[in-house]
Amino acid sequence: MSVLSFLRIYAPPNAVLAAPGLLAVAALTIPDLSGRSRLVLAVVLAVIWGAYLLQLAATLLKRRAGDVRNRTPAIAIDVLAVLVPLAAFLLVGTPDWSLYCTVWLLKPLRDSTFFPVLGRVLANEARNLIGVTTLFGVVLFGVALAAYVIERDIQPEKFGSIPLAMWWAVVTLSTTGYGDAIPQSFAGRVLAGLVMMSGIGIFALWAGILATGFYQEVRRGDFVRNWQLVAAVPLFQKLGPAVLVEIVRALRPRMMPAGAVICRIGEPGDRMFFVVEGRVSVATPNPVELGPGAFFGEMALISGEPRMATVSAATAVSLLSLHSADFQMLCGSSPEIAEIIRKTAIERRGAVPTA
Repeated sequence: MSVLSFLRIYAPPNAVLAAPGLLAVAALTIPDLSGRSRLVLAVVLAVIWGAYLLQLAATLLKRRAGDVRNRTPAIAIDVLAVLVPLAAFLLVGTPDWSLYCTVWLLKPLRDSTFFPVLGRVLANEARNLIGVTTLFGVVLFGVALAAYVIERDIQPEKFGSIPLAMWWAVVTLSTTGYGDAIPQSFAGRVLAGLVMMSGIGIFALWAGILATGFYQEVRRGDFVRNWQLVAAVPLFQKLGPAVLVEIVRALRPRMMPAGAVICRIGEPGDRMFFVVEGRVSVATPNPVELGPGAFFGEMALISGEPRMATVSAATAVSLLSLHSADFQMLCGSSPEIAEIIRKTAIERRGAVPTA
């Protein structure tokens, strides 16, 4: 079972092609570039465009109708990457057609898992975001009105109307401070100070709402993923929903490639592991392999002794780890599971060590 991070921003082939294409577009804007260099850069753009055309054709041919509908955003980006430069070349001509290749900025993002998350965050937090935006608009207009009343006679060229004063209000609320419009009166400067502090608060509200929304969305995704992993472990399948929720919150998923060492002999044991998918190898005089549903590392938690064996991933493996503090919680909430783990540990201690 693969665990995908929502921060996976791009598919490497798209980024590899987009980067030289965008660099070529930037280079073509240099005024004193030689004709030969321009030709080489144009050929580079044409080759990349051809690669994107082949990618679009392959996507449309290989995808079934249902898959195409499910990947509409990615296919739309592929279509734009091909049609926009082609239309620019046919209709605009040289030299400005290359500028339209900047649509390739979208290509590294075509497979992004970030934007669906962003959409859900904006949808979930829409009411709060609209509320803060409304507050910003009210403060902006009120500040522009006050600046107009205070400064219009002193600086009519900069504060002679509310729209003119609104530019200063935007710059001051955002604490950008370009310095092209500065209140001259004492009252105007007091107003500017209050506006700056208000702006910090408003932008902090925006940032806080978005940060909270992202945190909750990521936690929600992690919970669903962990629930699926926990439900795949036979030991937990007979538990009630309430107990299962506690275990889901306690267990942490880990993905290990084949050959990776999970724990070493002699190390202090602060967690145990459950195998969801794949197999692990326990290095003993007679090596043992454990598959899906098995667990290991429990002896160190029960006895407090160092690891008794080295365990490594025989194949790519999906694990769930349980820290010692959470193990004690599990023992208290699910005595039957704790008893199974203890019995297994006693049996293993009498046979071969398993970390």
